[in-house]
Amino acid sequence: MTQTTQPQLTLVIPAFNESESLPTLLEEIRVVCETHGITYEVIVMDDGSTDGTFETVRKANLLDARVHGIRFRRNCGKAAALAEGFRRARGRSIITMDADLQDNPAEIPPLLKMLDDGADMVSGWKKIRHDPWHKTAPSKLFNAVTASASGIKLHDFNCGLKAYRAEVVQSIDLYGELHRYIPVLAHWNGFKVAEKVVEHRARRFGISKYGWARFTNGLFDLVTLLFLHKYTRRPLHLFGFVGLLFTLLGVAVLLGFGVDWIMTGTLHLRPLMLAAVASMLVGIQFVSIGLLGEMINQRFASSSPPPPISATTPGAPVCFDGLDGAEGSGTAARAGS
Repeated sequence: MTQTTQPQLTLVIPAFNESESLPTLLEEIRVVCETHGITYEVIVMDDGSTDGTFETVRKANLLDARVHGIRFRRNCGKAAALAEGFRRARGRSIITMDADLQDNPAEIPPLLKMLDDGADMVSGWKKIRHDPWHKTAPSKLFNAVTASASGIKLHDFNCGLKAYRAEVVQSIDLYGELHRYIPVLAHWNGFKVAEKVVEHRARRFGISKYGWARFTNGLFDLVTLLFLHKYTRRPLHLFGFVGLLFTLLGVAVLLGFGVDWIMTGTLHLRPLMLAAVASMLVGIQFVSIGLLGEMINQRFASSSPPPPISATTPGAPVCFDGLDGAEGSGTAARAGS
């Protein structure tokens, strides 16, 4: 079966050593999509598997041209697999799901309906999980911290089952292990993010590919995101504030020694005095780092992309510098109709 027109849906499936589960998953996807009349394509991102995963995808492609496979030469991580899948997706909507059969393809139609009803992205919530406690307990803590720090109230940021409009994935730059924070990135880019309770099935084949390190890595990634989101364009606001605190602390302590000197007429060198001087020096260094950051920002500000534009009115002027921030004529046309 061949497909030359733009499909309604692209399914991006990152896979690492999932050769046993893929045939069943691809068949379930076919049945669901054909039953509901959904035109689709599947992109399986083989993230350096060693168990014949790509050969499984190759055989599936010979039987159904809607199934495609991309293989990395080595294991690059889930974020890299998703980013490459997003680059190659042709569908008007994109759904991501894991290859281990724990995500149910029967969720595809209701996810697409939520996109049709106005959501830009729908994140799955595995409300009932079939995982051991040592995976669910840290996950709940991670989700609570992320929701509090990012300002987006979701229950399950790390669920692999998500649906997007095409313009959402085109606006997101994934690297490292930032796949956990796709809802946060979409929210910060101004997209409407919804949540849906989805079925979580027990793993039938293989073992989990993630260990405890994902929680510490996730914490560091969250700190990185918060810093880049809030202070990339205004580093002096952060470093200057910290520097001001250190400087004021040092000045206050030295003023105390100065008052004591005036009252007693004697001044002795004490460790606290040295600490105050060091605090002032640290404060000055923090302010200097902030100023250097501002200088770098000023240097590269002209090459930064413009803010994303979600819609325009009919006949609105366009940019003549080739850097229009509109996300596509289709979005603008819908708003102007």
